[in-house]
Amino acid sequence: MAQSLVKNYVHIVFGTKYREPFIQPSIEAELHAYIGGICKNSGCPVIIVGGYVEHIHILCMLSRKIALMELVAEIKGASSRWIKSKGVAFENFYWQDGYATFSVNPAQVGVVEHYIANQHAHHSKIAYPDELRSLFRKYKVDYDEKYVWD
Repeated sequence: MAQSLVKNYVHIVFGTKYREPFIQPSIEAELHAYIGGICKNSGCPVIIVGGYVEHIHILCMLSRKIALMELVAEIKGASSRWIKSKGVAFENFYWQDGYATFSVNPAQVGVVEHYIANQHAHHSKIAYPDELRSLFRKYKVDYDEKYVWD
């Protein structure tokens, strides 16, 4: 084949350091748009960015030109600098060290997009740690609880 054809949808999830509720309504929409711009500039078209006060979900297409770990590092680094520029209330903002990513079947992109779009309603019923554990079970990810929550 003379060309490289790639279409990989990824669902990326990570939280704030110690799950601190830094992502308040005053910056939430702008943060989501900013993260979408980082993905776009990295060649990874974003489908949706969402989340809640202490975590982010990103659904995007992974470019064949960037490693997933490089994309996540760029998103976390640039968005952290951006949030800290929003004032003294955010000067102690940090993302957690780790992250989780899941591949998404193209037939399920709409389901995942809807899930991310409804994070506020979802988190009126379930806490972020329980949500992440549920995703680990769904995707059969082995994990050690003591290393997930930093």
